[in-house]
Amino acid sequence: MFEMDLVLPENDRQAFKEPIGREMADGELDSFDAQTSFITVGDVVSLTFRKHGIRPFLSIYDGRTERREMTEFAKLVEDEPKIEVVNPAGEITVDMAAAIRGCIDGSGGLILVEGEEDLALLPCILMAPVGTNIVYGWPGRCMMLVTTDEDIRIHAMELMAKMEEKE
Repeated sequence: MFEMDLVLPENDRQAFKEPIGREMADGELDSFDAQTSFITVGDVVSLTFRKHGIRPFLSIYDGRTERREMTEFAKLVEDEPKIEVVNPAGEITVDMAAAIRGCIDGSGGLILVEGEEDLALLPCILMAPVGTNIVYGWPGRCMMLVTTDEDIRIHAMELMAKMEEKE
């Protein structure tokens, strides 16, 4: 899995616009145990967690939100060690997948994506241990919570099957 860069074909983009998981309110963050492990995908979500005193195991961000500069999270973690990868919009690159794998197998951390991190949700679902909480932003709406299990992984694999190998 993830031996080649993958590209989302134009004719299948609609399938990727359906949310995975359930809506999560900011107020729910106060109810989680300090030991709960999270992966966050997106600047706003990652910032929201930090503002609630929760440091995610892994945060994947691109320094932007809704195509505009989003510097508050990037400034917050500016001096922290991070892995930097290039991942163009509509793609899952081998480098991004490898960075996610390394962080999940290791001690977590930060991944700064040059390009777009939106599709990082799929490799996170497929690589994280069962029971991992992954939170991502649904632009203009809310945060979405996915807890990994076999059904979610099957759905992620079905979406991945729609992607094409980049030439």
